[in-house]
Amino acid sequence: MAAALRAAVAAGAAGLFSRLHTPLAAVRGFSLCQPQHQVADPVWNLGRLNHVAIAVPDLEKATAFYKNILGAQVSEAVPLPEHGVSVVFVSLGNTKMELLHPLGSNSPIAGFLKRNEAGGIHHICIEVDDISEAVMDLKKKKIRTLSEEAKIGAHGKPVVFLHPKDCGGVLIELEQA
Repeated sequence: MAAALRAAVAAGAAGLFSRLHTPLAAVRGFSLCQPQHQVADPVWNLGRLNHVAIAVPDLEKATAFYKNILGAQVSEAVPLPEHGVSVVFVSLGNTKMELLHPLGSNSPIAGFLKRNEAGGIHHICIEVDDISEAVMDLKKKKIRTLSEEAKIGAHGKPVVFLHPKDCGGVLIELEQA
């Protein structure tokens, strides 16, 4: 019986792997505009994931969901007029989620919500140990930023956003650790 079970599992696994086997030409790879990238210079280092930002059409409803339904610790809403958003942070064991809601129709989040009415993931934020060096190095490597220099973000630390077209379609925020 055990031998028959092992044979059935092996046959099923083989069937699964044969279905997963796709010719290389059909696989869509992660590509960047530039043909090759170098690794970060040793003058700066990439750190931990700080947060995942989610644009929400109803900040109160989203806050209540994470607090009352999932039981997460949730901050008060903080307006950041210089960024055109109100933010709420949801604390998780190893990182945070940032709920973003537009402050006015000129907010970049208002534009995002026009295209994604239900909301969704807007960006990820990764800490760096030296944001100035990171920005200089990335610009040398032809990675565009959405502003000429770092601005103060929701945590009171310098941040800069990297252009999603240069980052595999992901808007990446770098934050000084």
